[in-house]
Amino acid sequence: MMWRCHLLRVFWGPGLRRVLQPADESIPFVIHWNWAFKGEYSLGPPRTFIRYYGTSVGSGPPSGRHGQLFQSTSAAEAIQWHRQNLAEWFSRLPREERQFGPTFALDTVHVDPVIRESNPDELLRPPSELALEHQPPLARLPTLALSQLFDPDVCGRRVQTVVLYGTVGTGKSTLVRKMVLDWCYGRLPAFELLIPFSCEDLSSLGPAPTSLCQLVAQRYTPLKEILPLMAAAGSRLLFVLHGLERLNLDFRLSGTGLCSDPEEREAPAAIIVNLLRKYMLPEARILVTTRLSAIGRIPSKYVGRYGEICGFSDTNLQKLYFQLRLNQPDCGHRAGATAVPAMSAQRDNLVEMLSRNLEGHHQITAACFLPSYCWLVCATLHFLHAPPPAGQTLTSIYTSFLRLNFSGETVDSSDPSKLSLMAYAARTMGKLAYEGVSSRKTYFSEEDVRGCLEAGIRTEEEFQLLHVFRSDALRFFLAPCVEPGHAGTFVFTVPAMQEYLAALYIVLGLHKTTLQRVGKEVAEFVGRVGEDVSLVLGIVAKLLPLRALPLLFNLLKEVPRVFGRVVGKSREAVAEAMVLEMFREEDYYNDDVLDQMGASILGMEGPRRHPDEPPEDEVFELFPMFMGGLLSAQNRAMLAQLGCPIKNLDALENAQAIKKKLGKLGRQVLPPSELLDHLFFHYEFQNQRFSAEVLSSLRQLNLAGVRMTPLKCTVVAAVLGSGKHVLQEVNLASCQLDPAGLRTLMPVFLRARKLGLQLNSLGPEACKDLRDLLLHDQCQITTLRLSNNPLTAEGVALLLEGLAGNTSLTHLSLLHTGLGDKGLELLAAQLDRNQQLQELNVAYNGAGDTAALALAKTAWEHPSLELLHLYFNELSSEGRQVLRDMGSTAEGRARVVVSLTEGTAVSEYWSVILSEVQRNLNSWDQGRVQRHLELLLRDLEDNRGATLNPWRKAQLLRVEGEVRALLEQLGGPGS
Repeated sequence: MMWRCHLLRVFWGPGLRRVLQPADESIPFVIHWNWAFKGEYSLGPPRTFIRYYGTSVGSGPPSGRHGQLFQSTSAAEAIQWHRQNLAEWFSRLPREERQFGPTFALDTVHVDPVIRESNPDELLRPPSELALEHQPPLARLPTLALSQLFDPDVCGRRVQTVVLYGTVGTGKSTLVRKMVLDWCYGRLPAFELLIPFSCEDLSSLGPAPTSLCQLVAQRYTPLKEILPLMAAAGSRLLFVLHGLERLNLDFRLSGTGLCSDPEEREAPAAIIVNLLRKYMLPEARILVTTRLSAIGRIPSKYVGRYGEICGFSDTNLQKLYFQLRLNQPDCGHRAGATAVPAMSAQRDNLVEMLSRNLEGHHQITAACFLPSYCWLVCATLHFLHAPPPAGQTLTSIYTSFLRLNFSGETVDSSDPSKLSLMAYAARTMGKLAYEGVSSRKTYFSEEDVRGCLEAGIRTEEEFQLLHVFRSDALRFFLAPCVEPGHAGTFVFTVPAMQEYLAALYIVLGLHKTTLQRVGKEVAEFVGRVGEDVSLVLGIVAKLLPLRALPLLFNLLKEVPRVFGRVVGKSREAVAEAMVLEMFREEDYYNDDVLDQMGASILGMEGPRRHPDEPPEDEVFELFPMFMGGLLSAQNRAMLAQLGCPIKNLDALENAQAIKKKLGKLGRQVLPPSELLDHLFFHYEFQNQRFSAEVLSSLRQLNLAGVRMTPLKCTVVAAVLGSGKHVLQEVNLASCQLDPAGLRTLMPVFLRARKLGLQLNSLGPEACKDLRDLLLHDQCQITTLRLSNNPLTAEGVALLLEGLAGNTSLTHLSLLHTGLGDKGLELLAAQLDRNQQLQELNVAYNGAGDTAALALAKTAWEHPSLELLHLYFNELSSEGRQVLRDMGSTAEGRARVVVSLTEGTAVSEYWSVILSEVQRNLNSWDQGRVQRHLELLLRDLEDNRGATLNPWRKAQLLRVEGEVRALLEQLGGPGS
C-alpha cells in the first residue's frame, strides 16, 4: 500500500522556501493580486489568483477597434449579463470539491498546467503500445500560456483554431473553466465575446436540425439581442468547444455540406464542422479540447496550433499546488480560535513533509504529474487530518474522484455499444489490480499489463476500443516505476488505486473462474430443459411404465441450486481472504491502515519492515476497506452513474459472506491497530445494522497507543456510538487525545464501565468535558483512570463538580496529574460530596505533609472510600509514619498506601506501586523517581533489620531486589 521512500532526516525551513531549480529556467512564477473590478466587470469580492505562465506573462489589449463592437448600452448590458451568468455557472463546484470548503474552490487559487506546443508530424507518429512515460516534446517547441494560444505561429501566420489535447486527468476541464472565468473577470481582453459549448451537450441533441443562433440563444439568453453582431465580431469572438471526443464529425463534403449562415438549420455536428472549416464565421477564434484519440477527427489543415496539456510535469508546479491548496483557511470545520494556530502549524508540517517527498523524486512525483491526482492527494490528506463531513468515507473520496474524471465518459463515441470508460477500466485495470493483490505484488511487467488488456479480445471493434483506452486512459491508472531495481515495470499511479480497483473488480462480479463462466450458462440451460422434459414425461409416465425417468429429470432441476452453492463458496473464499488481509500484522510497528496511508503520501523515514519478513512481501489492508465501502448505498449510487452498477443481490450475498467470516475472526482479541482497522472497515461500509450484529460480541475496546486523530475519533464514535451493549473497558491510554476528541467520543464513553485516558496530555480544558460526562444521566463508568495528564488543581476542581452529581464512579486514578497541595486540599474539602467512591489514587502529585494528612483524614471519615494511594508525594519520614499509623488503626476505615511496607511487613500493594513505576519509568522525571525509590529502599532495609521473622525477611529481600532493579535501569546505585 506504500509509496516506498526512505528519506534522509534533513533540515527544512518553514513553508516552501527551498525550491528546486525549474526544469525550464525561462518559466517564472507570477503572483497576481486581483482586486474587485470597477465598472462593468465588478462581479464579486476580491480574489487572489496565483497563476503559472509560460515564457511571457500575457498579451496586452489588441490594438485597433477594440471595444467598439458592443459600445451601445443595450449590447454592453447584454455582455455584462452574459459574463455574470457564465461566472455563476462555471464557479459552481462539483459536490466532490464543494464538500472540502473554500480550500478547493477554483476561483480562490489556481495553478495552470504546462501546455507545450506540438505539431501534426509528432501527433501522427505511431506510439508504442505501452508508452506510459510522458514523452518530452522537441526542444524547439515552446511552452504556452493561455494568453499566448492565439499568438501567430513561428511562420508569422495568424492562428484561428487551437486544439488542446491530453489524457484523462491532465486538467482539460479545469483549464476550460478557468479560462471562461478569466474572461468573465476581464483577464482576457483580446476577446469581447466568449461562447462555450459542451460537446457532450451538443451530442445529446442528436441529428435534430438547429442553427448556430438557436444553439447560442437557447443556452445564453442574454445574447439574443446581439446575435446579428456575431458575424461582425471577427477575431474578438471566441468559441470554446470542450470534449470534442463526444462528437462524431464528418468533414467530407459528401457527409457534411457547406454552410455559412449562422441562422440556417443543420445538425449540431454539421454546424461545428463548418465552424472548424472556417466556412461559418471565418474570422472567429475557436479553442477545442479533446482526448488524444480524437485529435484525428479534425483535419490538420483546419488547425492553426496544437497544444499538449502536460499536467504538472515540473515538480515546482506540484509543490506550488500543494502549498496553495493545503495552506488555504478551511471554513468548513472551525474548531474555535484556540485551535487555529495548531491547525496552521499542522498544515505547514504537512506541506513540508509532502515537499520533501516530492523533491526526492519518488513514485508520488510521477503520480502528481496528473493534476487530478494532486487533487486526490489533497483530498486524502484533508480526510486524514480534519474531522470529515457526515457520511464521507475514504471509499467515497476515491469513487468521487473517478466520477469527477469519468462521469459520462464513453470509451469511443463512434462505437455503437457506448461502453462506459469506467466500466472498461474496471474490467481491464481491475483484473490487473486483483491479480496483483492475489499474488501480493505491486510491480507489473509489460507482459502482465498486455495480458490483462488483451484478454478475451476477438473482434476489430474490441481492438479499436483497446486502442482508444490505451491512448486516453491507460496513463491515468498506470505509471512507469521510478524506484531503483524495478526499471521497465509499471505500478498503479497511487498505491491505493490498485486496491480500490481490485475491490471494484470483485464487487462488480467480474472475477469468475472458468467453471463459473461456463457452468452458469449450462446450469441455467439444464434447469430450463429439465422442467419442460419432466412435465412431459410426467404425463407420459401415467400411461407407460417410465416412472424412473421423471425422477431423473427432477434431479436436473437441482443443477442451478448446486451451482449457486458453488458460487457461494467462491464468495466465501474471497471474503475469508479479505478478512485475513484486514487482520494481518504487516510490519514491525504494525501501524493502523490510516497511518500507513498517511505515511505513503508524506514519506516515511527509516526501515518499517520486520527484519524476519521477506523483502518483497506486500500488504493490501485497504483492499478489504474498499470492498466494504463499495457495498455501501452511497458508493453504489455513484458507481451506477459511472456505468458500473452493482446488483442488489450480489451486494447482499457479498455482505453475508463477509459477515460470516468477520463473525468468526472478529471474536478474537485484536491488537489495538488491527482493532481500529476492523472499526474502519465498518465505518467504510456505512451499515449500522450490519455493524451492530458483527460487533455485538465486542466487550473491550483497547486502542492504547493508537494516535487518535479527529478522523479516528469520528470512526470509533460512528461505529460504536449507537450500539446498545455495554463496553466493559475502553482503554485509550497514550492516544494523543485532545478535548475535541473527547467530545467526539462521548457516545462511546457513555457505554463504558471502565475508561482509561492515561498519558494523553489532557489539561484543565478537558476536565470540562469529563465533568459533563460524569454528570450525564446515562453515564455508567465505574473506573476512571486519568493518570499522567497535567490536570492541575484547576482541572480537579471541575472534576469534583462531576463527582458531586455522579452515582456510578467507584475508582478514580489521579496519579501524576500535577495536583500539588492545592489539588489535594480541594479533594479533602469536597470529597464527601460523593458517597460512592471506593478507591482514589493521588500518588506522585508533589503534595506535602499538610495536604496529604488532610486528605487522609477525609478519606478515613468517608463512608465508602476503602483505599487511598499517597506514595511518591513529597512527604517527610514523620508524615509517612503518621499516615501509615492512620491507615492501620481503625478496622473498616480507608487504608492509606504511602510505602512498600506496613510496619515491619511488606505491604500487600507493593506490586501495584512498583508496576506503576515500571510502566511510567521513561515518562516520569527520572531524578525524582530515583530519589523516591532510594527512600523506599532505605525503608525496606530498615524494616528488614527490625524484624526477626524469617518469612518477612525473605519477602522484604524480594521487594528490595525489585527496587534495586528499577534503580539500575535509572542508572542509580542498585547495590
